[in-house]
Amino acid sequence: MDLGISGRTALVTGASTGLGLACAQALAAEGVRVALASRSAEKLAAAAATIDGDPVTLTVDLADPASVDALVGDALAALGHVDILIANGGGPPPGNFASTDADAYQAALQLNLLSMVAMTKAFVPPMQERGWGRVVAVTSAAVRQPMANLILSNTARSGLTAFLKTTALEVAGDGVVVNTVQPGLHATDRLAQLYDDLDGVAGSVPTGRLGDPGDFGRIVAFLCSESARSIIGASIPVDSGAVKGLQ
Repeated sequence: MDLGISGRTALVTGASTGLGLACAQALAAEGVRVALASRSAEKLAAAAATIDGDPVTLTVDLADPASVDALVGDALAALGHVDILIANGGGPPPGNFASTDADAYQAALQLNLLSMVAMTKAFVPPMQERGWGRVVAVTSAAVRQPMANLILSNTARSGLTAFLKTTALEVAGDGVVVNTVQPGLHATDRLAQLYDDLDGVAGSVPTGRLGDPGDFGRIVAFLCSESARSIIGASIPVDSGAVKGLQ
């Protein structure tokens, strides 16, 4: 299936490993020129070796507002303009209500909400002027069903979902499509850091297996396609059926 996005440009954050890298790979396979952004230059170099075409690597610390501002300029310098923004970032430290200090929330909000707001504010107005753009944020199934011991992530990603839903409705008439994707349990390094028994974790979802990051990346790429232009402000679960609510 031709997604109709060959020749477009994309910035993918959190792109050195895991789901972010899978998104970058899927977009590049469709002929998109991709800029991969993450904290580690070493990991980015390894990731870029797996990307089709002529990828760009940019270092950024999403927890640092000044670094996010610098990323905007670096991405524009490297790509000329950004047609597609994949807003993805690693999760904040685990913890529950009792164990998490109030001071920890500001850092979590910067990492998983405010950095994404800043990038959206920077890249969406030029998309509106050009009459075409895509924003897909990688959030979490925890937005629908909060996960135990991840109170910081639950809080920040829910705020991002509300921000992007609101934004999506305001910019859709200008040809800019904004959505969020809510991953569940995928076979990534992040999951291995959170859980000791991955086989047991896989057994907790209806499919009995962890999600494939490659499949996830291709779903995100489809949301950036011409065919997905009527999917507006959606929050799409990709969780192997883990969340059992009706909505």
